[in-house]
Amino acid sequence: MESIAVWQGATLCGIVAWIVIASYLNVTRKLRSFLQPWVAHHVITGNSLVLQIQKYHHRFLDALFSGLSCVVSVPFYTAFLPLLFWTGHGRLARQMTLLMAFCDYSGNCIKDMVSAPRPSSPPVRRITATKDEEDNAKEYGLPSSHTLNTFCLSGYLLYYVLSYTQCEDASMKFVGLALVCFLVGLVGLGRIYLGMHSLVDVIGGLAIGLVILPFWLIVNQNVDIFIVSGQNVTSFWAALSLLLLFAYPTPEFPTPSFENHTAFTGVAFGIVAGIQQTYHQFHHEAVARIFTPQLTIPAFVGRMLVGIPTILLVKFCSKALAKWILPVVSNTLGIPIKSTSYIPNLNGNGKKSDKIKQSGYSQKLFFFSQQDSFDVDTGIRFIQYAGLAWSVVDLVPSLFSHLSL
Repeated sequence: MESIAVWQGATLCGIVAWIVIASYLNVTRKLRSFLQPWVAHHVITGNSLVLQIQKYHHRFLDALFSGLSCVVSVPFYTAFLPLLFWTGHGRLARQMTLLMAFCDYSGNCIKDMVSAPRPSSPPVRRITATKDEEDNAKEYGLPSSHTLNTFCLSGYLLYYVLSYTQCEDASMKFVGLALVCFLVGLVGLGRIYLGMHSLVDVIGGLAIGLVILPFWLIVNQNVDIFIVSGQNVTSFWAALSLLLLFAYPTPEFPTPSFENHTAFTGVAFGIVAGIQQTYHQFHHEAVARIFTPQLTIPAFVGRMLVGIPTILLVKFCSKALAKWILPVVSNTLGIPIKSTSYIPNLNGNGKKSDKIKQSGYSQKLFFFSQQDSFDVDTGIRFIQYAGLAWSVVDLVPSLFSHLSL
């Protein structure tokens, strides 16, 4: 117990120390001044390759690569991972969720830290078939998040399947590895074809994935043991999530990257908190799994019909509750706030009645943020997605149990 408390405290103190030091030394701006010109140069010189690839323009390729981008996007994983939990493969689902959160946070941190441009359009033809792709186009370029996420998640899925089936056949391992490489290569090519990324962005995403995936394969079992049977799990993860919000680098100009990582950080917290409470009831290794007599296809369809509306309702209620509670708590603690979209009554400087300078110990806790006011939308978004994720692993399985699904 003492050793757990020590490493948890050391981890959190280390992050706080990094936030203070990075803020004092202006680390983000210094790294950006070093890396941004180099990356921007390669983006500009890489336009010729993008244009050469786009010479093979065809409606079929437009549809193929646009569809593939949707299938490996963050919204797709947000919708797919709940279904994976309900198949009975809880360990795979929670590990992929946490790995996705890790990749999303790391990739977006680097995007906003470097603040490198995407290929300029025109001359590059940029294809944004969905609203999600339009939002992606507003983010910075390096690295390609689609390439990074696809490499890590497909690589981990291959690792899980081989471990779960205890496959020792070298030819099957080779086929699996070839499929992963083909998928990653196709996604990377698609990002260039669609005009969303240059070659340096795709290579950057692949390089970061080559670091993250081996690291995750080393630590994933220890992380899983901590989540299902550790001490102070929920409180530690809550503190970790909060500190990661402040550790996020400030981009040259605001982008949707911070919003995306906030949402998935909330998902990770909700999953961890729910699993910690209900592991022995709903998520242990002996639960019914799909394609077995204990969980047939009709029963799984029933789970989807019950589960999907429930988590959407919880998401809506969590957002409404957060919009009501967070402004009250912030004003009580003397923390000046603003809202960019969720609460119309809050303008860019916070409530009109709160323009008077507030001072309090709670505000001084955030001295390293160098902000006059805090965007309450961040907290609302975090709570909204944390509530959704909690319902996936706690509330909905409880309904399944009562309905004998």
